[in-house]
Amino acid sequence: MNTPLEQKMAQLKQHPVVVPPHPAWPELNNPQKAKLKEEIRQLLQDKNAVLVAHYYTDGDLQALAEESGGCVSDSLEMARFGSQSDAELLVVCGVRFMGETAKILNPEKRVIMPDLKATCSLDEGCPADLFREFCDAHPEHTVVVYANTSAAVKARADWMVTSSIALPVVQHLADQGKKVLWAPDKHLGHYVQKLTGVEMLLWPGSCVVHEEFKSVALSRLRKLHKDATILVHPESPDEIIRQADVVGSTTALIKAVKDLPNQKFIIATDEGIFWKMHQLAPDKKLIAAPTAGEGASCESCAHCPWMGMNSLQNLKQVLETNKHEILIDENIRQQAVVPIRRMLDFAATR
Repeated sequence: MNTPLEQKMAQLKQHPVVVPPHPAWPELNNPQKAKLKEEIRQLLQDKNAVLVAHYYTDGDLQALAEESGGCVSDSLEMARFGSQSDAELLVVCGVRFMGETAKILNPEKRVIMPDLKATCSLDEGCPADLFREFCDAHPEHTVVVYANTSAAVKARADWMVTSSIALPVVQHLADQGKKVLWAPDKHLGHYVQKLTGVEMLLWPGSCVVHEEFKSVALSRLRKLHKDATILVHPESPDEIIRQADVVGSTTALIKAVKDLPNQKFIIATDEGIFWKMHQLAPDKKLIAAPTAGEGASCESCAHCPWMGMNSLQNLKQVLETNKHEILIDENIRQQAVVPIRRMLDFAATR
């Protein structure tokens, strides 16, 4: 008979995360966008605020972050940038765990987001109470969690990792003879496990965007573009990773487009990353990996619906109202900062 914990885990698998519809923001023409951006820049200046945006957000937000002295990056670099900034207010365009990470590392600053309902399927699929039970049932394992988790989940972890440092951290633990409990992305966990050979318990989570890439369609697309290099994020299923020429984090995939001599790339990650890739390598041809339909000509819909909750419109609103502030219980924050700092200290030695 299954234990109560096993029954709860089975129920978790049977009840997938509810994906919100893509927000339908009013279309803005170029003069309207320019006016809105100027108003936001003035608000940022008036409030001594800095804007940090993730690679997966809308290109207009990424451009505005850079133009206003902010930052466009992955979740950890967004938080690091906030730590180094003199701004009193951090405005995070991304999803909620990114805002929480920024607050964990910058407790003295106010952190706000355009929409606090902008969450993440990995975060949603790893509830803190059930995760604590899972960890308690396996006390002999070192707990490693991906950045895409809540502050409460991080508070139960020994290490936090990003996709760029997951392999060396887990290999470091393997060299010490440790067994690893990994959460929440099963595909990234499987990828790390396969390359390191470490004994790992995997939480059954996945990203709704990367889960949708289709192996057969990708194979057909590759036959149509035989000269294309396939870039894949390791949150993708194994059958997609096996077709990759390069597997890496958002930063690594951007670097590949910029640095490799190849002129054509098929990209299997969130389409928001194309803005930075086009900025750094405007002469390169970028093709979205297929996510639905039969055949290789289907139109990709590889964009996180929660990332889509960030817009110029609600960014201006949150700056005007000072609402949507990230607040974290101090006891949880103090526990959650430990695995993050452990990773940062490890990274500094490399």
